[in-house]
Amino acid sequence: MKKIGIIFLAALLGGIVAVGMNSIILPQEDNNTSSNHFETTTHSPATLANYNSNLGETTPEFTAVAENTVNTVVHIKTEYERRTNLYDEFFGDHPFREFFFGPQRPQERERTVEGFGSGVIIKEEGYIMTNNHVVQEAHSIEVTLNDNRVFDAEVVGKDPTTDLAIIKIDAENLPHAVFGDSDEVRVGEWVLAVGNPFNLTSTVTAGIVSAKGRHINILGGGTAIESFIQIDAAVNRGNSGGALVNTKGEVIGINAAIASGSGTFEGYAFAIPSSIAVKVKEDILEYGEIQRGFLGVEISELDSRRAEELGLDRFRGAYVENVQSGGSADEAGIREGDLITRVDDREINNPGDLIEQIGRRRPGDEVEIEYYRDGSRMETTAVLQNIHGEVAFIDPGERSVDDLLGAAIESVTEEEKEKLGIENGVKVASLSRGKLSEAGVREGFIITHVDREPVNSRQELNDIIQEREDEGVLLEGIYPNGMRAYYGLGL
Repeated sequence: MKKIGIIFLAALLGGIVAVGMNSIILPQEDNNTSSNHFETTTHSPATLANYNSNLGETTPEFTAVAENTVNTVVHIKTEYERRTNLYDEFFGDHPFREFFFGPQRPQERERTVEGFGSGVIIKEEGYIMTNNHVVQEAHSIEVTLNDNRVFDAEVVGKDPTTDLAIIKIDAENLPHAVFGDSDEVRVGEWVLAVGNPFNLTSTVTAGIVSAKGRHINILGGGTAIESFIQIDAAVNRGNSGGALVNTKGEVIGINAAIASGSGTFEGYAFAIPSSIAVKVKEDILEYGEIQRGFLGVEISELDSRRAEELGLDRFRGAYVENVQSGGSADEAGIREGDLITRVDDREINNPGDLIEQIGRRRPGDEVEIEYYRDGSRMETTAVLQNIHGEVAFIDPGERSVDDLLGAAIESVTEEEKEKLGIENGVKVASLSRGKLSEAGVREGFIITHVDREPVNSRQELNDIIQEREDEGVLLEGIYPNGMRAYYGLGL
C-alpha cells in the first residue's frame, strides 16, 4: 500500500507539472474556438456569398393556378380534306393490265382527315385563340369545353405569319384567360403548359422558361414573326394552341411547337409570346384584319467570328443584310451592313428581338432606331409601312399574297440574281398548304414571270395575283440549282 501511494503521488505531481508547462509553452486559444477537432465550435456557420434571401426554397404551389386555367382551355377537333394519289383498281393486279392499258396512272382523290388541338378562351362571348395550323383549311371545327359542352365553331380571323387564329362558338359567360406581360418573363421562371396532348383533355405540365426570343424558322422567312419562348414543360401533339401560364395564373404565351426528331416531346417546346398574341387579338377583333407594320429589311444574326470578318466591333443586334428599296428603313437612312441595336426603349440582341418589336406595331407607327455603322452609333426615326409599302391600314378582307398562295415570299438578293443569270424575281422562302404546294412548287423556287410579265418585287407579285384572283396564272421561274420550271395556278 505504501508503494502504491508513492506511485499515485508521483503521477499526480507529474500531471500538475505537465499542465503548467503546457500553459507556458503553447499560445492561449480563443475562448470561442475549440482545440479539440471532435468538439462543436461556437463560430457562426458559413454562408454563400451574395445569397439572396428572397429566393424561393421550394417549387411554387400550382394547384390553384391549374384549377382556374383548365376551365379557360378548350379541346379543338377539326376536319379537312387531304388530296391523295390512288391507282385505278378496276383491273386489280391483273398481270396483263399494263400490256393492254399501259402503266397505272395515279388519280387524285380527296379524303377526310381529322386533326386535334387546343385553344384558349379570350372573351366570355365565346372567342377562342388557337394556332393557325390547328384550324387552317378546316371545313368543320368542333370545340369541347372543360365541362364537356360541345359547340361548332367558325373562324373569325387568321394570321399565318404568327401562326395564330381566332375562332368563335355560340356561348356566353364563359371563363376567360387573362394575358400577362411576356416582356417581364425571366429565364428560369416556373410555368405551366395547359392543353390536350394526344387527344387527352385538360392536361397540365410544369417546367421552366429555358430561353426567350428563339427563332427556329418553322414559319418560314419573309413576313413570319418568330420570337418564341422556349420551355422545358412537356408539350406534345394536341397541345398546339394551349396556354402557357405563369405562377400568377396569367397567360404569357400560346403553345405552338416542339423540337423533336421523333414527333414527341424531347425536352424543348416553344410558345408564342403574349405580347404578339394580344396584338393579333386586337387587330382581328377591332380592325377585322391583321395590321402589321414593316421595316423593310432582311436581317441575320452575328457571332463574334462573323462580326470580326465583317470588321464590326460588336455582334449583339440584328445585322442588316438587305434593305427594301422605298421601304421604311430605306427612307429612314438605314443601309446594308448596319447593325440595329435598339428599337425605342427595347434593346435588340438578335434578329428575333427586332422581329418581335416591329411585329407589335401597326402601319403609320413611328419607331426610334439605334444602329451602328462603321463603329459609330447612330439614331433615326422610321415610319412603318403596311405589307404593300403604304402608310395605311389594310382593308378588312384584303388578302396578302402569302395567304393567297400559302407561301412566304422574299426578295432575291443581287448575289442570287448574278449567280442564276436573272434580272428580277421573288423567292418562295417557305410553303404551307396552299396553291403553290398543290401545284408542285418547292421551296427555293424563284418566280421571275407571271403570265409572261416580269416580277421585280413582292408588291408586284401581290398586285398581279390580286387582279387575277378569280382566274388562273402561269408562273415561270428558276430553282437555285439552275433548273427552270413552269407552273399553272388556278386561283
